Amino acid sequence: MSDISNAKGFSTKAIHAGHDPFDFFGAVNPPVFLTSTYAQKAPGEHQGYEYSRSGSPTRAALEAQIAAIEGGSRGFAFSCGLGACDTVIKTLCKPGDHVLSADDVYGGTFRLFDKTFEHFG
Repeated sequence: MSDISNAKGFSTKAIHAGHDPFDFFGAVNPPVFLTSTYAQKAPGEHQGYEYSRSGSPTRAALEAQIAAIEGGSRGFAFSCGLGACDTVIKTLCKPGDHVLSADDVYGGTFRLFDKTFEHFG
């Protein structure tokens, strides 16, 4: 991947971070891969990507751009906001911790707290 992380401008990072143009035949912008699955040499021989829901070159470029823009070491992209909420909560909270939430939070998030995470205490 292109090492643009030390570039000064936000716009430069937003456009160029996360991919190396020479990986894509010199294309300045990475292509959007619309495939769902990736060929493997044999069962169990992982070659980088297997199934788009678990990762793709498109998502890897986006996550690297997010990290560069935010000044972080990693970026994460989710297919839905509730997936992001679930991951953050499971990463930061331990059983017995308390989470304060507004009473008008998104319904899916409310159910996540009220039903799914109820057994954590």
